[in-house]
Amino acid sequence: MALRITLDCIACGACQFACPNDAVVGGVRVYAIVGRRCNECVGQFTEPQCVPACPVDCILPVPLAG
Repeated sequence: MALRITLDCIACGACQFACPNDAVVGGVRVYAIVGRRCNECVGQFTEPQCVPACPVDCILPVPLAG
């Protein structure tokens, strides 16, 4: 499962620098996570590195389709 960045993003770049997989890409207003690159840091860290780096807590799991 990948993560997503909500519209609450302030485009500070903290998550982009924290991501070991280069899954976070910058935008003009908000950043985004490239799903095929994001593995939630499984096998590298105990938690996704972008989540604690985010100062506004706008990185959430992608909801399951149902």
